[in-house]
Amino acid sequence: MASHAQASDTLILGAVAYDQKVVPIWDGFQQYFRNRGLSFDYVLYSNYERQVEAHIRGDVHVAWNSPLAWLQTERLAEALGRKAKAICMRDTDRDLYSIILVRLDSDIAAVADLQSKVVAVGAHDSPQATLIPLSYLADHGIKPNRDFEVKAFDLLVGKHGDHIGGEREAVRALLRGQADAACLIDSNHLAFAREGTIPRGATRILARTGAYDHCNFTVLDDAPAELVDTFRTLLLNMSYADSEVRPLLDLEGLKQWVDGRVTGYSALARAIERFGTINAFMERVQTLCA
Repeated sequence: MASHAQASDTLILGAVAYDQKVVPIWDGFQQYFRNRGLSFDYVLYSNYERQVEAHIRGDVHVAWNSPLAWLQTERLAEALGRKAKAICMRDTDRDLYSIILVRLDSDIAAVADLQSKVVAVGAHDSPQATLIPLSYLADHGIKPNRDFEVKAFDLLVGKHGDHIGGEREAVRALLRGQADAACLIDSNHLAFAREGTIPRGATRILARTGAYDHCNFTVLDDAPAELVDTFRTLLLNMSYADSEVRPLLDLEGLKQWVDGRVTGYSALARAIERFGTINAFMERVQTLCA
Protein backbone atom coordinates (compact mmCIF):
# COMPACT_ATOMS: atom_id res chain seq x y z
CA MET A 1 0.00 0.00 0.00
CA ALA A 2 1.21 3.49 -0.80
CA SER A 3 2.50 5.43 2.19
CA HIS A 4 1.92 9.10 1.47
CA ALA A 5 3.20 10.62 4.73
CA GLN A 6 6.28 8.50 5.33
CA ALA A 7 8.72 10.43 3.13
CA SER A 8 7.92 13.73 4.84
CA ASP A 9 10.40 15.50 7.13
CA THR A 10 7.38 16.75 9.08
CA LEU A 11 5.68 14.56 11.65
CA ILE A 12 1.99 14.35 10.75
CA LEU A 13 -0.53 13.49 13.44
CA GLY A 14 -4.15 12.45 13.01
CA ALA A 15 -6.77 13.41 15.59
CA VAL A 16 -10.56 13.37 15.75
CA ALA A 17 -12.49 16.63 16.05
CA TYR A 18 -14.82 15.61 18.86
CA ASP A 19 -14.98 19.11 20.38
CA GLN A 20 -14.23 22.72 19.40
CA LYS A 21 -11.26 22.74 21.79
CA VAL A 22 -9.39 20.24 19.58
CA VAL A 23 -8.19 22.98 17.19
CA PRO A 24 -6.60 25.25 19.85
CA ILE A 25 -5.09 22.19 21.53
CA TRP A 26 -3.24 21.01 18.44
CA ASP A 27 -2.43 24.52 17.24
CA GLY A 28 -0.76 25.06 20.59
CA PHE A 29 1.14 21.79 20.52
CA GLN A 30 2.19 22.49 16.94
CA GLN A 31 3.86 25.74 17.99
CA TYR A 32 5.37 24.09 21.07
CA PHE A 33 6.98 21.34 19.00
CA ARG A 34 8.19 23.71 16.29
CA ASN A 35 9.83 25.94 18.90
CA ARG A 36 11.83 22.88 19.95
CA GLY A 37 12.96 21.86 16.51
CA LEU A 38 10.27 19.35 15.52
CA SER A 39 8.43 20.12 12.31
CA PHE A 40 4.90 19.07 13.19
CA ASP A 41 1.49 19.22 11.56
CA TYR A 42 -1.87 17.60 12.16
CA VAL A 43 -4.95 16.46 10.26
CA LEU A 44 -8.41 16.36 11.85
CA TYR A 45 -10.97 13.68 11.07
CA SER A 46 -14.68 13.64 11.77
CA ASN A 47 -14.60 10.07 13.07
CA TYR A 48 -12.13 7.44 14.27
CA GLU A 49 -12.89 4.95 11.50
CA ARG A 50 -11.75 7.51 8.91
CA GLN A 51 -8.65 8.21 10.97
CA VAL A 52 -7.77 4.52 11.34
CA GLU A 53 -8.13 4.00 7.58
CA ALA A 54 -5.92 7.02 6.92
CA HIS A 55 -3.29 5.75 9.34
CA ILE A 56 -3.23 2.29 7.76
CA ARG A 57 -3.04 3.94 4.33
CA GLY A 58 -0.04 5.99 5.43
CA ASP A 59 -1.56 9.47 5.41
CA VAL A 60 -0.39 10.19 8.97
CA HIS A 61 2.58 9.04 11.03
CA VAL A 62 0.92 8.95 14.44
CA ALA A 63 -2.72 8.83 15.54
CA TRP A 64 -4.28 10.11 18.76
CA ASN A 65 -6.56 7.12 19.19
CA SER A 66 -9.49 6.23 21.36
CA PRO A 67 -9.19 2.80 23.00
CA LEU A 68 -11.52 1.35 20.36
CA ALA A 69 -9.50 2.96 17.56
CA TRP A 70 -6.35 1.47 19.11
CA LEU A 71 -7.85 -2.02 18.91
CA GLN A 72 -9.04 -1.38 15.36
CA THR A 73 -5.54 -0.28 14.34
CA GLU A 74 -3.78 -3.07 16.22
CA ARG A 75 -5.94 -5.78 14.67
CA LEU A 76 -5.83 -4.34 11.17
CA ALA A 77 -2.05 -4.07 11.37
CA GLU A 78 -1.78 -7.68 12.50
CA ALA A 79 -4.08 -8.84 9.70
CA LEU A 80 -1.88 -7.01 7.20
CA GLY A 81 1.38 -8.40 8.59
CA ARG A 82 2.31 -5.13 10.26
CA LYS A 83 2.69 -3.99 13.86
CA ALA A 84 1.13 -1.16 15.84
CA LYS A 85 2.64 0.35 18.97
CA ALA A 86 1.27 2.64 21.69
CA ILE A 87 4.05 5.13 22.38
CA CYS A 88 2.50 7.55 24.85
CA MET A 89 -0.66 8.37 26.78
CA ARG A 90 -1.95 10.78 29.41
CA ASP A 91 -1.57 10.08 33.10
CA THR A 92 -5.37 10.33 33.19
CA ASP A 93 -5.76 7.55 30.60
CA ARG A 94 -4.77 4.82 33.05
CA ASP A 95 -6.82 2.75 35.49
CA LEU A 96 -10.26 4.17 34.78
CA TYR A 97 -13.55 2.44 35.44
CA SER A 98 -17.19 2.77 34.51
CA ILE A 99 -20.18 2.66 36.83
CA ILE A 100 -23.78 1.55 36.63
CA LEU A 101 -25.98 4.15 38.24
CA VAL A 102 -29.51 3.76 39.60
CA ARG A 103 -31.89 6.18 41.28
CA LEU A 104 -31.48 6.48 45.03
CA ASP A 105 -35.04 5.27 45.69
CA SER A 106 -34.76 2.30 43.30
CA ASP A 107 -35.40 -1.21 44.62
CA ILE A 108 -32.54 -2.49 42.46
CA ALA A 109 -29.96 -3.79 44.93
CA ALA A 110 -27.77 -6.04 42.77
CA VAL A 111 -26.82 -6.54 39.14
CA ALA A 112 -29.20 -9.50 38.95
CA ASP A 113 -32.09 -7.14 39.71
CA LEU A 114 -31.62 -5.54 36.26
CA GLN A 115 -33.44 -8.54 34.80
CA SER A 116 -36.26 -7.21 32.56
CA LYS A 117 -35.23 -3.60 33.27
CA VAL A 118 -34.14 -0.78 30.97
CA VAL A 119 -30.45 0.19 30.99
CA ALA A 120 -29.48 3.49 29.35
CA VAL A 121 -26.10 3.75 27.64
CA GLY A 122 -24.21 6.22 25.47
CA ALA A 123 -23.34 5.84 21.79
CA HIS A 124 -23.06 2.23 20.67
CA ASP A 125 -19.33 2.69 19.94
CA SER A 126 -18.52 4.21 23.34
CA PRO A 127 -16.08 1.99 25.27
CA GLN A 128 -16.78 3.71 28.57
CA ALA A 129 -20.57 4.16 28.48
CA THR A 130 -21.66 1.13 26.45
CA LEU A 131 -19.22 -1.60 25.46
CA ILE A 132 -17.32 -2.16 28.70
CA PRO A 133 -20.26 -1.82 31.11
CA LEU A 134 -22.58 -3.99 28.96
CA SER A 135 -19.87 -6.63 28.74
CA TYR A 136 -19.43 -6.37 32.51
CA LEU A 137 -23.14 -7.09 32.97
CA ALA A 138 -22.91 -10.04 30.59
CA ASP A 139 -19.97 -11.38 32.60
CA HIS A 140 -22.24 -11.26 35.64
CA GLY A 141 -25.01 -13.27 34.00
CA ILE A 142 -27.23 -10.47 32.65
CA LYS A 143 -27.00 -10.27 28.86
CA PRO A 144 -28.03 -7.10 26.98
CA ASN A 145 -31.09 -7.32 24.74
CA ARG A 146 -31.88 -10.73 26.17
CA ASP A 147 -32.21 -10.21 29.89
CA PHE A 148 -32.72 -6.45 29.83
CA GLU A 149 -33.51 -3.72 27.33
CA VAL A 150 -30.68 -1.44 26.17
CA LYS A 151 -31.67 2.19 25.60
CA ALA A 152 -28.85 3.71 23.55
CA PHE A 153 -28.24 7.40 22.96
CA ASP A 154 -26.30 7.38 19.70
CA LEU A 155 -25.01 10.94 19.66
CA LEU A 156 -22.09 11.56 17.27
CA VAL A 157 -21.35 7.94 16.44
CA GLY A 158 -17.79 7.57 15.17
CA LYS A 159 -16.29 9.65 17.96
CA HIS A 160 -16.23 6.60 20.26
CA GLY A 161 -17.85 8.34 23.18
CA ASP A 162 -15.27 11.16 23.34
CA HIS A 163 -18.23 13.47 22.85
CA ILE A 164 -20.03 12.71 26.09
CA GLY A 165 -23.47 13.91 25.01
CA GLY A 166 -24.84 10.38 24.76
CA GLU A 167 -23.57 9.63 28.24
CA ARG A 168 -25.25 12.72 29.63
CA GLU A 169 -28.53 11.81 27.92
CA ALA A 170 -28.39 8.31 29.38
CA VAL A 171 -28.18 9.83 32.86
CA ARG A 172 -31.02 12.22 32.11
CA ALA A 173 -33.15 9.27 30.97
CA LEU A 174 -32.47 7.58 34.29
CA LEU A 175 -33.46 10.69 36.23
CA ARG A 176 -36.65 11.09 34.16
CA GLY A 177 -37.66 7.51 34.92
CA GLN A 178 -37.25 6.40 31.31
CA ALA A 179 -34.53 3.93 32.34
CA ASP A 180 -33.83 1.92 35.45
CA ALA A 181 -30.04 2.25 35.26
CA ALA A 182 -27.44 4.23 33.33
CA CYS A 183 -23.85 3.43 32.33
CA LEU A 184 -21.09 6.04 32.35
CA ILE A 185 -17.45 6.56 33.20
CA ASP A 186 -16.74 7.55 36.80
CA SER A 187 -15.07 10.84 35.87
CA ASN A 188 -18.22 11.97 34.04
CA HIS A 189 -20.32 10.91 37.02
CA LEU A 190 -18.33 13.42 39.05
CA ALA A 191 -18.51 16.05 36.29
CA PHE A 192 -22.29 15.65 35.89
CA ALA A 193 -22.69 16.12 39.63
CA ARG A 194 -20.59 19.30 39.56
CA GLU A 195 -22.54 20.77 36.64
CA GLY A 196 -25.90 19.91 38.21
CA THR A 197 -27.02 17.27 35.70
CA ILE A 198 -27.16 14.83 38.62
CA PRO A 199 -28.80 16.48 41.64
CA ARG A 200 -27.30 15.68 45.01
CA GLY A 201 -28.86 12.59 46.54
CA ALA A 202 -30.69 11.58 43.37
CA THR A 203 -28.67 8.49 42.46
CA ARG A 204 -26.41 5.77 43.81
CA ILE A 205 -23.80 3.48 42.30
CA LEU A 206 -24.98 -0.07 41.75
CA ALA A 207 -21.74 -1.53 40.35
CA ARG A 208 -18.27 -0.66 39.07
CA THR A 209 -16.41 -2.32 36.24
CA GLY A 210 -12.80 -3.36 36.50
CA ALA A 211 -10.07 -0.85 35.64
CA TYR A 212 -9.18 -0.10 32.03
CA ASP A 213 -7.11 2.38 30.00
CA HIS A 214 -8.28 5.02 27.55
CA CYS A 215 -6.50 6.92 24.72
CA ASN A 216 -2.97 6.55 23.34
CA PHE A 217 -0.68 7.83 20.62
CA THR A 218 -0.36 5.00 18.10
CA VAL A 219 2.32 4.46 15.45
CA LEU A 220 2.82 1.74 12.87
CA ASP A 221 6.07 -0.06 12.16
CA ASP A 222 6.91 2.08 9.13
CA ALA A 223 6.68 5.41 10.95
CA PRO A 224 9.83 7.57 10.72
CA ALA A 225 11.71 6.52 13.85
CA GLU A 226 13.67 9.74 14.42
CA LEU A 227 10.61 11.98 14.15
CA VAL A 228 8.56 9.69 16.39
CA ASP A 229 11.33 9.48 19.00
CA THR A 230 11.64 13.28 19.08
CA PHE A 231 7.85 13.66 19.38
CA ARG A 232 7.68 11.15 22.23
CA THR A 233 10.62 12.71 24.08
CA LEU A 234 9.09 16.19 23.83
CA LEU A 235 5.78 14.88 25.17
CA LEU A 236 7.38 13.10 28.12
CA ASN A 237 9.46 16.17 28.96
CA MET A 238 6.47 18.51 29.16
CA SER A 239 6.06 19.90 32.65
CA TYR A 240 2.81 21.08 34.19
CA ALA A 241 4.90 23.71 35.96
CA ASP A 242 5.70 25.28 32.55
CA SER A 243 3.28 28.18 32.06
CA GLU A 244 3.58 27.83 28.27
CA VAL A 245 2.31 24.27 28.16
CA ARG A 246 0.04 24.12 31.21
CA PRO A 247 -3.05 25.59 29.44
CA LEU A 248 -2.71 22.96 26.69
CA LEU A 249 -2.40 20.15 29.22
CA ASP A 250 -5.47 21.48 31.02
CA LEU A 251 -7.45 21.49 27.78
CA GLU A 252 -6.35 17.95 27.01
CA GLY A 253 -7.08 16.80 30.57
CA LEU A 254 -3.74 15.70 31.96
CA LYS A 255 -0.88 16.70 34.24
CA GLN A 256 1.81 14.55 32.60
CA TRP A 257 2.37 12.40 29.52
CA VAL A 258 3.45 8.85 30.37
CA ASP A 259 4.68 5.81 28.47
CA GLY A 260 2.12 4.00 26.38
CA ARG A 261 0.95 0.59 27.51
CA VAL A 262 -1.55 -1.89 26.10
CA THR A 263 -2.30 -4.03 29.16
CA GLY A 264 -5.38 -1.96 29.99
CA TYR A 265 -7.43 -2.83 26.90
CA SER A 266 -8.38 -6.41 27.73
CA ALA A 267 -11.89 -5.57 28.97
CA LEU A 268 -12.65 -3.65 25.79
CA ALA A 269 -11.15 -6.42 23.66
CA ARG A 270 -13.48 -8.93 25.30
CA ALA A 271 -16.44 -6.61 24.73
CA ILE A 272 -15.84 -6.11 21.01
CA GLU A 273 -15.36 -9.84 20.55
CA ARG A 274 -18.58 -10.55 22.44
CA PHE A 275 -20.63 -7.98 20.51
CA GLY A 276 -18.84 -8.16 17.12
CA THR A 277 -18.38 -4.40 17.30
CA ILE A 278 -15.60 -3.93 14.74
CA ASN A 279 -16.14 -6.98 12.50
CA ALA A 280 -17.76 -5.13 9.60
CA PHE A 281 -15.17 -2.34 9.76
CA MET A 282 -12.31 -4.85 9.73
CA GLU A 283 -13.71 -6.68 6.74
CA ARG A 284 -14.26 -3.48 4.78
CA VAL A 285 -10.80 -2.03 5.39
CA GLN A 286 -9.05 -5.33 4.72
CA THR A 287 -10.94 -5.55 1.43
CA LEU A 288 -9.80 -2.04 0.50
CA CYS A 289 -6.21 -2.97 1.38
CA ALA A 290 -6.21 -6.21 -0.60
